[in-house]
Amino acid sequence: NVLYHTFCYALFHTLKTECLCSVSANKVAFSASLLNETDKYTGPFAILTTLVFKRVVTNIGDAYNPQTGVFTAPLRGAYHFQWCISSYKDETTAAVLVKNDQQVFSAWEYRGFFTTMNDDMGISSASNGASLLLEEGDAVSLRLFPLCVIFDYGLHISSFSGHLLFPM
Repeated sequence: NVLYHTFCYALFHTLKTECLCSVSANKVAFSASLLNETDKYTGPFAILTTLVFKRVVTNIGDAYNPQTGVFTAPLRGAYHFQWCISSYKDETTAAVLVKNDQQVFSAWEYRGFFTTMNDDMGISSASNGASLLLEEGDAVSLRLFPLCVIFDYGLHISSFSGHLLFPM
């Protein structure tokens, strides 16, 4: 009886420790805005360019790299991403969510033919989101379309976020 209880006690604590460790490893979430500074445009560029969201407010699991703008999945699972991109006055903004160099979904705000030189339209924005099945090591980023700009300022209106929904 004593041997049986000792075995059960040891097994329970081993399983409890393993479960706590795996739950901790499954915590992945990040949120970042484009700029640390205020009132600034990024772009335009001649080619599709990865946006580097530098003001990181959350990076649980350290899967988002603020030097490259790339999120790398630490484990296989379902992840959700969302982004908001902003423009100012007559500028056009457009960005695409990219998984391993494959374009997934985009968001854009076109400001061209319908604006006039005297039309002060202020700030406009576009947003989108996607849930993706990622394998460990898959890379996800947000890329600015050629000839477009993105605007951000002190209220941090251009942002990129993602989190693990559940491991698989």
